Amino acid sequence: MFFWLTEFSDGGGFFNLFAYITFRAGGAFVTALIFGFLFGQPLIDLLRRKQGKGQPIRDDGPQSHLSKAGTPTMGGLLILSSLLFSTLFWARLDNPYVWIVLLVTLAFGLIGFADDYAKVSKQNTKGVSGKVRMGLGLLIAALATYAASMFHPEALANQLAFPLFKDLLLNLSLFFIPFGMIVIVGAANAVNLTDGLDGLAIMPVMIAGVTLGIIAYVVGSSAIATDLGVHAVPGTAELLIFTAGLFGAGLGFLWYNAPPAAVFMGDTGSLALGGALGAIAVCTKHEIVLAIVGGLFVVEALSVIIQVLYYKRTKKRIFLMAPIHHHFEKKGWAEPQIVIRFWIISLILAVIGLATLKVR
Repeated sequence: MFFWLTEFSDGGGFFNLFAYITFRAGGAFVTALIFGFLFGQPLIDLLRRKQGKGQPIRDDGPQSHLSKAGTPTMGGLLILSSLLFSTLFWARLDNPYVWIVLLVTLAFGLIGFADDYAKVSKQNTKGVSGKVRMGLGLLIAALATYAASMFHPEALANQLAFPLFKDLLLNLSLFFIPFGMIVIVGAANAVNLTDGLDGLAIMPVMIAGVTLGIIAYVVGSSAIATDLGVHAVPGTAELLIFTAGLFGAGLGFLWYNAPPAAVFMGDTGSLALGGALGAIAVCTKHEIVLAIVGGLFVVEALSVIIQVLYYKRTKKRIFLMAPIHHHFEKKGWAEPQIVIRFWIISLILAVIGLATLKVR
């Protein structure tokens, strides 16, 4: 919205600042952060009144989690509202990539909200059927991937780009849409699985989001992309504003989600934020790099898959409990110890992901 103030600029002066993506990204960050601080506690109070007993706690989970009974969920509403508000105010609303990512985020947020509502209202941990969630997620991801492919440069349409290789592209043709569906839905569910400890999911999401935002800014600038030898996707630089808003919204939420959490993100936030990361990766043609930057989420998801498959085959468990953060809880690690160490791992993976821009 604020971008249109550049119409009052004569090529210089104050209003010309709104033409710069970096300036508007800073504005989005501050806006989302202030929004979170202003409305965080009132929202938590509202959720506590409406939900009563809060999010149901699994009886078969770590015993330390039983003390969290009564904590309200759906805190993702704070993240999404902060993110939506800041993005609409600071991003160019004529940019298709902004709308693709924003709509994917909100659509997955609605799925998560329905799941959280079902859990709270019925006071059980089942929620919405997994098949329904998966079906809706795949449909949303298919539409988003198709839309992104329509706006990609012709030379990159339906192509899979590889990090470290300057000119290597794999033409997926019609299989690009199923591939994009796997990336987006996989990211959404991986973040959802990671969201099991206070503050565990939100910081890695913020780190991955900012990393993808920098990548979007680089590939969105033909000059920078050419200099670094990466494939240019004009228009994606505007996604830096979305990710800056995500970082600000995440910090605002973390203020209340830090141990001991006053509110849980819930599926409302985890599915939405994971879907957002996947959508950004598809838009910027950095799907493989997402697996590096979001490596923590990949490990969390794989730990569940491995545990289930191995148990079905042998009736034995590889991990004491899955996802893997619960394994470390069972081994006696303190919750803050797990959370902070996982944050450190996420930061290291983000640096590796950014390095792929230069190593060609």
